[in-house]
Amino acid sequence: MVPQCVIPTVKSPESYQAFRISPHDTNRLAIVFDPMTDNVSFTCCVEIYDIGGRTPPNRHQYAVEMFFILKGEGLAMCDGKVMPIRAGDSVLVPPTGTHIIENTGSDRLYALCTMVPNEDFAELIRGGTPVELDEEDLLVLRR
Repeated sequence: MVPQCVIPTVKSPESYQAFRISPHDTNRLAIVFDPMTDNVSFTCCVEIYDIGGRTPPNRHQYAVEMFFILKGEGLAMCDGKVMPIRAGDSVLVPPTGTHIIENTGSDRLYALCTMVPNEDFAELIRGGTPVELDEEDLLVLRR
């Protein structure tokens, strides 16, 4: 057997592409890795919620979605259950769970979000409006 060297993909926050899925959304998604650019079967992004921001209620037929809270505080809601969340907490949403993440804090809420499998999540995000990450976003992502 011949040894193989696999070169990992490395990205920096400055190279993340960010989008609002709908123009009036109060959250933005900065794509870290996705099937459209990285030949993977999942989507990983950083979701950034403005003060008072939230996702619209949504559900996934097959995918499991995980949120790891990087900074801020809020509420995770799924199928009528409401749980407070803050930096360091993890939320796992099963397939078919109708869920919302809401920022209830006095600063932006940042969550690392991974969806497995992709279930057209990357396509939905990239079909939105491109936006820029600002200095505050880059400081949080670089810490």
